[in-house]
Amino acid sequence: MYSRRHFPNQKPNEYVLMFLRRHWVVVLKIVAIFLCMASIPVFFYVVVLNYTDFLSSEVSLALTTLMISAFYLFVILYTFANFIDYFLDVWIVTNQRVISIEQRGLFARVISEKELGRMQDITSEVKGFWATMLNYGDVHIQTAGETERFIFKQVPFADEVARRISNLVTEYNKMGHTMPVEEREL
Repeated sequence: MYSRRHFPNQKPNEYVLMFLRRHWVVVLKIVAIFLCMASIPVFFYVVVLNYTDFLSSEVSLALTTLMISAFYLFVILYTFANFIDYFLDVWIVTNQRVISIEQRGLFARVISEKELGRMQDITSEVKGFWATMLNYGDVHIQTAGETERFIFKQVPFADEVARRISNLVTEYNKMGHTMPVEEREL
C-alpha cells in the first residue's frame, strides 16, 4: 500500500515530499449523496403506507421489500465505489519524480510517472465558490513526452502545491538533472 514514506517501485535515495489525496469535501459529497439516496425508499414507504392500501397484501409487501432491498444494495455499492475511487486516487511528489495513481472503477487503476526534469508548465485551477472558500482545486502539470498532462484533482491548497512543484522542478534542473538531448525543445 502507499504511504507518506514508502510506495512500490521507490528508487534508492528517493523520498516523498508530498502525498496528496482529494480534499475532504469530496467525502462529504459522497456521504450527502448516500443520505439523499437512502432516504428515497423511506419517503416512498411513508407515502404508500399513508395514502394507498398497496401494502395490504402479502405479495405486494414482499415485492416492495425486495425492491427496497435491491435499491439499498445499489446505494451501498455506489457509495463504496465512490469512496474507493476517492481513497485510492493518490498523487505522490518525490525529490525525483511525480507519480499519479488513479483508480478507475473497482478493478482498474492507472499509474503514471514523470521525472521532475520533464515538467514544463505547472498551473493550479480553483473553480467555484466552495473550492475558493475551502481552498482546493486542480493542479495541471504539462510534461514533455507521451503523457501530456498530469491532473491532480480537487487537492487541498492547489496554489501551494503548484508553487512547491514548480520550485522543485527549478531546483531539480539546477542540480544538473535535465531532459535527454533528443527530448528537449529547441
